[in-house]
Amino acid sequence: MSGATRVAVIVVSFNTRDLLRACLQSIDKSAQLAGKDQIQVEAIVVDGKSHDGSAKMVTAEFPHVRLLALDENVGFTAGNNLGLKVLGFDIESAAQLPADTGLNLSSERPDFVLLLNPDAELIDDALIRMTKFLSTKTIAGGCGAQLHYADGSFQHGAFRLPSLAQVLLDFFPLEGVRGAHRLHNSRWNGRYSASLWQGEQPFEVDFVLGAAMMVRGSLVDQIGGLDEEFFMYCEEMDWCVRLAQAGHPVYAVPTARVLHHAGKSSSQIRWPMVVQLWRSRTQFYKKHCSLYPIKYHKILRVVMKNSLWRKERQAHTRFERGNITQAELQAELDAYTEIRGFI
Repeated sequence: MSGATRVAVIVVSFNTRDLLRACLQSIDKSAQLAGKDQIQVEAIVVDGKSHDGSAKMVTAEFPHVRLLALDENVGFTAGNNLGLKVLGFDIESAAQLPADTGLNLSSERPDFVLLLNPDAELIDDALIRMTKFLSTKTIAGGCGAQLHYADGSFQHGAFRLPSLAQVLLDFFPLEGVRGAHRLHNSRWNGRYSASLWQGEQPFEVDFVLGAAMMVRGSLVDQIGGLDEEFFMYCEEMDWCVRLAQAGHPVYAVPTARVLHHAGKSSSQIRWPMVVQLWRSRTQFYKKHCSLYPIKYHKILRVVMKNSLWRKERQAHTRFERGNITQAELQAELDAYTEIRGFI
């Protein structure tokens, strides 16, 4: 397709076979629609040694998809970086491509790269809308879509950088408090106005979720790949900050819609993922010290330590009431102990 805009979709999977199948089916449908708009779409699946037959399913049902089957689960961040390497981007990364992948590195890099979770599905012309936005808004470094849960309800897909107020609401969600839902959906909790999402105009944001994030290919070499210090969580926030610092802010495109079965990948191992979330957040605060001065870190440490103490008491109460088992209690307490060790 001579002169077509090239879009590559990277999907990093781990034991999400059925969701991955639906994800790839949505990409195929998007590719058919995009062809009419002179947009060429290719997909790459980076599988982290799934044991549910994910890789075999891709080979059997989607032979046109480029499959990179790894010998270990390297995580979302390194997995996407390996996908970028397959696409021919020259990025510094500790993640190495296996010698016997059978995949040829791309000689012509795509114009845009879409990171898509295996538990996400492109709806209708979402990919086209994101591609056309970045094609016309040349200052934009990337964009995200409007996300929806499996039941069709709205999910926030873009956020403001986390503040102390947001951390407090994370630990003290004000359940049962009258009007709490308005606070949880306000800028104090990092949310953007519902009116922006209900409109048709793209709007600038601090960062978008990596569940469906499209970036400009020409900027990948400039700012580098995803930071592998973040095994999971906060890597997309860091990438968006680096894009903005390079003069290319990120936008949300509300008319591009994506179905997101949120948390289906990470929910397989709950407490390790809670630990990873806060490890990544702590790493983010330290890395971007210009955004978070020393005073912020001191207050954050006090807030988190007190919050963890409170959550430990709540866990003991749930155990005493028979709501959780001894093993579940211990797993939760171990997670809080580990978090306390690095904050």
